[in-house]
Amino acid sequence: MTAPTYTRKDFQTDQEVRWCPGCGDYTILASVQNYMATMGVEKEKIVFISGIGCSSRFPYYMNTYGMHSIHGRAPAIASGLAASRPDLSVWVITGDGDALSIGGNHLIHALRRNLNIKILLFNNQIYGLTKGQYSPTSEVGKRTKSTPAGSLDYPFNPVSLALGAEAGFVARTLDMDRNHTIEMLEAAHAHKGAALIEIYQNCNVFNDKAFIQLTGKEERVSNRIDMVPGKPIVFGAGESKAVVFRDGKCEIVDRSSVAGSEILVHDPTRENPTLAFALSRLAHGPYGPTPLGIFRNVERPVYEDQMSAQLVDAQAKRGPGDLAALLESQGTWEVS
Repeated sequence: MTAPTYTRKDFQTDQEVRWCPGCGDYTILASVQNYMATMGVEKEKIVFISGIGCSSRFPYYMNTYGMHSIHGRAPAIASGLAASRPDLSVWVITGDGDALSIGGNHLIHALRRNLNIKILLFNNQIYGLTKGQYSPTSEVGKRTKSTPAGSLDYPFNPVSLALGAEAGFVARTLDMDRNHTIEMLEAAHAHKGAALIEIYQNCNVFNDKAFIQLTGKEERVSNRIDMVPGKPIVFGAGESKAVVFRDGKCEIVDRSSVAGSEILVHDPTRENPTLAFALSRLAHGPYGPTPLGIFRNVERPVYEDQMSAQLVDAQAKRGPGDLAALLESQGTWEVS
């Protein structure tokens, strides 16, 4: 079948896009719409499912099938859809509060089960929709309406969490970098199985410039670590800094202080997640040198495929059956 030809306009709806002026969600929306136009999948085969939060208005603005669901439960609903309709391209839109607080269990179990869903986690390190309370990714000491004396909670590192849940694909990008975002979307779509992309997203009303160390014209040179598969991990002005792996952890060193062979060459396809996890611990948020890119890209059996195989096997052993007729028979039956 010939791949459909689309433009970004084909994925725009007639709904007024209603986020605060300057919100990073606008840029993410544009990146996703631009990518969808080139993805090669019919619009009727694409579904966006969201939970609750600023990010979760997303399905209204995508001219595909979609569902604005309930707080934290988008991965659960997406799991059911992916399991029953493996022919669809299922995308989950969630935020740091939606995914990592009330939705924490749903997120980790969707990842460990390895359903073929793509989860975009917008991380602005704040509760924006409810007007500025601290979130599960807010830094220690964060003063907000709900933590006037400063947050005492140690924040989640979403990438580390996803790797701990055995996710096969984990990446991180920035709202402002459209090209990098599209690159991560393309890689996630190509991956067969669960994929999570953390997207640092600026909330210019309640948490403005939270990612300035990675987005500022001067600051980003020293702090943005771009991980490119097959390339040594180097960064900084003149690529003067490098990442090495020592004593079970990744460290940042002056490039001139180590031999070239000591510099870590990035390989997200390593089966063992140790190095991917070590890279995720280089920064516990967007402060100082922070890795961006694909941390892990390893395929393993997909839940829907295994479930379908079980059903085929069960039918082959027990013969054909008609579940609908059984349920409508108004009789009784025994299960052995």
